[in-house]
Amino acid sequence: MRRLIEFPCAGETLAGTIDEGAGAAGLLIVSGGNEVRMGAHRGMALLAARVAGELGAPVFRYDRRGIGDSTGANGGFETSAEDIAAAVAAFRAEASHLTRIVAFGNCDAATALALFGPGAGVDTLLLANPWVIEATDDLPPAAAIRARYAERLRDPKEWLRLIRGGVNIGKLIKGLLKASKSSSQIPAGLAARLAASLGRHGGATTILIAARDNTAIAFMEAWNSAAFGAARKRVRLVELVSDSHSFASVEDKDWLFERVRETLA
Repeated sequence: MRRLIEFPCAGETLAGTIDEGAGAAGLLIVSGGNEVRMGAHRGMALLAARVAGELGAPVFRYDRRGIGDSTGANGGFETSAEDIAAAVAAFRAEASHLTRIVAFGNCDAATALALFGPGAGVDTLLLANPWVIEATDDLPPAAAIRARYAERLRDPKEWLRLIRGGVNIGKLIKGLLKASKSSSQIPAGLAARLAASLGRHGGATTILIAARDNTAIAFMEAWNSAAFGAARKRVRLVELVSDSHSFASVEDKDWLFERVRETLA
């Protein structure tokens, strides 16, 4: 059965949805970006129903402050520590039989969970395509540009487009300049904070990667740097050959569900 609830957070009221289940391990879903708890194309609502229905695990979703049905100001994922903590407390109150909470988030929700989840009482982290990009322009991250150019240079059709003038030369030059930047600059700022959090988290952590997604490509360049050395010893990383950031296709959804099943087990 699916229920709607309200719960307090720093003087505001958050809206949540719980899909009930008898399982001792529950799934907390944290939405990324400014998405409501339903998720893109109802993806998180459908995942919640499937996990509760097929696995018998309770699933809790919520809108953080300033999003959807929740009150307050939207401060972005960097200000969501109190929201995550309030959601964990509400989940445990609504499903008092829980012995373990697995938290799943995609994009900046994954980063927020890595930064704030352990302190909020989350036991296990399931993170998809973590966000490490601190944008300085309207171009994709340098790692993604390099990956795309390498792919296109192997395609004769792209060479033909260039010869025929089908390529924006100005944008091409900007992309090449950005792609030429040293990858050693990447593990700083947000990426460095994420590396530190993952490296010291004592609970189990799995990172899911859609290998052809720009956000995931940027994360993987940071992941392979020295800054993530401690994290690589602690964290399990699983890749899917997909360019869908939100695991939108039927096959991608099935793959994601199986990773949730594994983690809850």
